[in-house]
Amino acid sequence: MTPTETDRIKRMLETLRAHVLARIAEQRGGVHSRADVAAEQFAPTQDSHAQTITERDIALAISEHETQELANIDAALQRLAAGTYGQCIACGQEIATARLKAWPDVARCITCQQQAETTHP
Repeated sequence: MTPTETDRIKRMLETLRAHVLARIAEQRGGVHSRADVAAEQFAPTQDSHAQTITERDIALAISEHETQELANIDAALQRLAAGTYGQCIACGQEIATARLKAWPDVARCITCQQQAETTHP
């Protein structure tokens, strides 16, 4: 990978990271701590108990997804810095360029990803 390609990928990953952080902040209603968000989730409301639990579960699932996406991007940036970006973390083979373009933070080749999803659904 040339230095120009590395710089381009790094900028793209950093942009994705900034977008994820912005989505997290937006979901929290701005820049709030996790304690603030938790307090809001458990504050008494006029909603039914079931509705409150459902809304909380949805918010937590979204938060988990965003946190995992952020971790994937950070891991990709670390692989880029280490010079291993574009290599499958499972088998070491090169990940297809089209796959990397579609998902710049992908860590596995398509074969290993399918095996991982089959093994751990």
